[in-house]
Amino acid sequence: MVFMEVEMPWNVIISPDKLDAKGLLLHKAIILRLMDDIANKKASKEHGYYAAVTTLNTLGEGKVRELSGDVLFPVTFSCITLKPAKGEILVGTVDKILKHGIFLKSGPMSSIFLSEKTMRDYKYVGGENPMFLNDKHAKLEKDTMVRFKVLGLKWLESEREFQILATLAGDFLGSI
Repeated sequence: MVFMEVEMPWNVIISPDKLDAKGLLLHKAIILRLMDDIANKKASKEHGYYAAVTTLNTLGEGKVRELSGDVLFPVTFSCITLKPAKGEILVGTVDKILKHGIFLKSGPMSSIFLSEKTMRDYKYVGGENPMFLNDKHAKLEKDTMVRFKVLGLKWLESEREFQILATLAGDFLGSI
């Protein structure tokens, strides 16, 4: 996964009860609100998943909103992001097993599909605890760690996440 540090502009809205004449509590309120906003936004197509706000670079002059009395502060900040890339080797955990493939989770990504067609030598074994098994008795079952390659990815705006298609075709890929 590619980690990047990006600088972003943002508008932070602070309610009147968080305002303080000394300024220190205001600065803290702005940072806390910014971190909360970024956590709720989760990800973007351009930057990937937001991992951490690192620095508050600039803090503009606050403008009072007439209807609510809230104060809007324009800010710029630096943020660590992580974005998956096609061809990248990642490690994930088996979350759900279906007859046609496996859903994996890896870090903030929860929509990774490993199709039965891209799992060389693995065959589906149904039952109470379904799994995929290969000739060397390697198992892909719930909570198994799997090294996989990103075959393709797609941004889903409604879910605010990437949908990833994975493969086990390649050297040293499969259960760990």
